Amino acid sequence: MNWLGLWTLFTKEVRRFTVVFMQTIAAPVVSALLYLFIFSHALSGRLEVYPGVPYPQFLVPGLMMMTIIQNAFANTSSSLIFSKVTGNIVFVLLAPLSHLELYLGFVGAALVRSLLVSIGVYLVALVYLDIAVAHPLLLLVFGALGAVLLGTCGLLAGIWADKFDQVATVQNFLILPLTYLSGVFYSIHSLPPAWQSLSRANPFFYLIDGFRYGFFGHSDVSPWLSVAVMIGANIGLCILCVRLLSRGYKLRS
Repeated sequence: MNWLGLWTLFTKEVRRFTVVFMQTIAAPVVSALLYLFIFSHALSGRLEVYPGVPYPQFLVPGLMMMTIIQNAFANTSSSLIFSKVTGNIVFVLLAPLSHLELYLGFVGAALVRSLLVSIGVYLVALVYLDIAVAHPLLLLVFGALGAVLLGTCGLLAGIWADKFDQVATVQNFLILPLTYLSGVFYSIHSLPPAWQSLSRANPFFYLIDGFRYGFFGHSDVSPWLSVAVMIGANIGLCILCVRLLSRGYKLRS
């Protein structure tokens, strides 16, 4: 393992989003808080999803995971497609880094960015709400699994895409619908049986449900099932991504 090279790529990717902090960290925090304020104002006192958990508190874990999903995907996909369009991807490929090291450098930076945004949402929400954490270890596990999964998805989208429009298509027509239909704003038990079954086919549902369990100790499915699904999805996508990097698919031509 070329630790120095891996660290160099990782710090390059981290600096890429920290130099525009207001756009990459602050703006997603503000967007998530707007969802929180609007929905909590509209439904506070009218809806209680879990016993003893007011709706504004119920929203916070879902919004935190939503920011992890969106920012992890955006970080890797935007970095790779920008390098491809501008032509400087050749300097990354010429570096003495293995395909696994390339993968770890890109996804590691996506992990940092997405968790920073998620922590920002939590800290600001604490000013207005009392939000206890029932299972902090599971919270960290699901946060990391979600960031790695979507960082890998973003890397796959960046490898496949030839222009920014194609990455935007994946984000707008795949990532966003799966996120909003995964239980960010509701419990799937409030849905008809057919829609509950469809929700269980959505991998993002297991991320949000397990992450919410880390806060409240309540979930719609077993958190261990959610962990197993997410570990399996991460392993499968990681293998696919490293194989594509090793073949140079759409990168070397």
